[in-house]
This record gives sequence, structure tokens and C-alpha cells, in this order.
Amino acid sequence: MIIYGINPVLEALRAGRVKELRVGDRADDRLKQLLALAAERGVRVRHVPADALERESRRGGQRGVHQGVVAEVDKAAGCSIEEIVSGAAGAPLVVVLDGVEDPHNLGAILRTADAAGADGVVVQNRRSAARDGVAAKASAGAIAHVKIAEVVNIARAIEDLKDAGVWTVGLAGEGTESYDAIDFTLPTAVVLGAEGAGLRRLVRERCDRLASIPMRGHVSSLNVSVAAGIVLFEAVRQRNGKTKE
Repeated sequence: MIIYGINPVLEALRAGRVKELRVGDRADDRLKQLLALAAERGVRVRHVPADALERESRRGGQRGVHQGVVAEVDKAAGCSIEEIVSGAAGAPLVVVLDGVEDPHNLGAILRTADAAGADGVVVQNRRSAARDGVAAKASAGAIAHVKIAEVVNIARAIEDLKDAGVWTVGLAGEGTESYDAIDFTLPTAVVLGAEGAGLRRLVRERCDRLASIPMRGHVSSLNVSVAAGIVLFEAVRQRNGKTKE
């Protein structure tokens, strides 16, 4: 798997997943620090022409911002829903993605999930963006740390979460409850759908509750990664408040 950019590669190095680095001829201070860590970890470094970096960081016809470094990494070891839930230090907080296929959105959600201290993210193995390249760059390195469970069926995964004692809250425009009225101090999985399509019908029907983010302006919805940030940090706010009681 190929990733690029200073932060994603740095975090992958720290996680012990980098097999080889490929860098250009010029190195700024941040890249020099990264190379020092690679040497400390015994990671092979190859110097390649700039056009080779451009070529490897291009996905889907789009130029990736490689910042002078591309890394070949081992794919992160998968985990199960049970492992995510049982590994939580307190009440589990899980993110479930139903068909988020934009790698920028996937990366941004992983970054937010890491920042909010979520215990893991559940994705479908078919209808989900690839986790290399653009997604890794957008995650700012969080992709190296967030537990990700790949499942065959999201609706079935929701049932598995419910069986594990986790409440499932779907985020949907038609949700009758405001997101901030939900008790996120309980074991909770936040279920998010793709932009445009939103949650699929069967997924929506399997959720314990449907919540929405009230919109005050002219547009009717938010980018899914923005919505994820709003809801996850509402959970953080509530849980911090409970800790202080």
C-alpha cells in the first residue's frame, strides 16, 4: 500500500508499518527528521527522481501532495467489531460508515475519530474508499492509529453492535431527535451515510435512533466529515461532563 506526505508517513513509521521510503533529492528540516526516524527504525530509504514521486502519489488522475516522500507500507492488521468494543477503556464510542466512498471524507473522518478518542471505525469492504493515498493524506496520519473493522454487511454489523450492548444512532436529515439530545455517555455507535444518498433504507431501519443536526441556513445538509466532527465532539463534551461529576 502506498501513502505519501510528511504526517501520514511519520505516523506510519511510528506505528512500525513502513517497509520502504522513497524520497527526492531535496530535504527540508521536517523531511530530515523523518529520515532520521527511518534510520533509527532500520527502514530502507531510496532516492528517486521527482517525477517518480509524482507518479506514485497520483491516484484517480489527481496529483497527490507528496511533500517529497512516498512510503510503501504494510496494510494495517484488521480487527473485528468485538475487538473494538471489548478494547474500549470505558463506554465504547464507535463510528460506522455506510458507503462513504470519497477518500477525502474517509480520511477526515478517521482524523476526527482519532482526535475524539473513538474506539474504532466500521466500514464495508465493498462500498468504502481505499485507505491509501488520498485518504491517508487527509487523515494527517490518524489512519495509522485508528482501529478499523471491515465487514461484509453494514446492517448486520449494526445488529452485532446492538448484541454487544452498543446503542446505534443513525445520523439522517429526517431524524426526529436533535443530535445533542442523545445521551452519548452510553455505549454508542454513530452511523453515517454517504453524501447525497445518506443512510441506506435497511441500515436506517436497523438503527436504534435517528438524529439530525438542525440546519439554520439555506443549505439542507453538511459534508459527512463535518457532521461526524460535530456529533463526535458532542459525545466528548458529554463524557467529559460526566467524568467531572
